[in-house]
Amino acid sequence: MIVTPTALPEVLVLEPRVFADDRGFFFESWNAQVFADAGIDAAFVQDNHSRSARGVLRGLHYQIEQAQGKLVRVISGEVFDVAVDLRRSSPNFGRSVGVVLSAESRRMIWVPPGFAHGFLTLSESADFLYKTTDYWHPKHERTLLWNDAALGIDWPLSAAPVLAPKDAAGTPFAQADSYP
Repeated sequence: MIVTPTALPEVLVLEPRVFADDRGFFFESWNAQVFADAGIDAAFVQDNHSRSARGVLRGLHYQIEQAQGKLVRVISGEVFDVAVDLRRSSPNFGRSVGVVLSAESRRMIWVPPGFAHGFLTLSESADFLYKTTDYWHPKHERTLLWNDAALGIDWPLSAAPVLAPKDAAGTPFAQADSYP
């Protein structure tokens, strides 16, 4: 496994070793020991799968209590995946990083607790899988405004994104709940 820190060093790009031949391919998408060796000592409690059409933007979501770490990957299609550091004690507070994930590249991203997360579907559709370190707790869920100029996220948009009502009504960074 190749592990590469992003501009936010706690957010990691993980490239698994892929064994491919004319029959197809095989790779380990999760191995507790390999990930622990890479600095990700996480106990996952929930797996999620979403499908989104081109132009759908989901996020930027986080849980202010019972924060979730997320291991994310795409199994069909392509997305632009974003993490935003919401830890006030971090030198990177308010900074974001965006990475293209696709079924073809098989890259994964580790988004640790303390970060908001979201993605934009770039392909006709995309199937997105993510493992979480805590359960979904709707009362603790928060949504950061995806297009807040204070975040400076350069979303690769060719048209207005398709948003859920909660994402369209996200909280601007300056008013958002954050972590210590």
